[in-house]
Amino acid sequence: MAAVIHRHPDKVSELYIDEVGVSPVFQRQGIARKTLDTMFAIGREHGCEEAWVGTEPDNVPARALYESRDSVAEPFVMYVYRL
Repeated sequence: MAAVIHRHPDKVSELYIDEVGVSPVFQRQGIARKTLDTMFAIGREHGCEEAWVGTEPDNVPARALYESRDSVAEPFVMYVYRL
């Protein structure tokens, strides 16, 4: 898991959380939930007012984790560029 604080000149600072994952042998032990909550706390400590994370529509385990933290999915459009 990685997290980046985005500071914007025209809106609130936000914490972007990327690549949430736990090795299969350690899944279902609350590790991702605890790590996500820790990232939220770090974001608050650094003045972030929002945090966001994305996943694929069919990633049921990830969506269950994110929705268990009192959030709902938002519509999102993403463009990918090959460089």
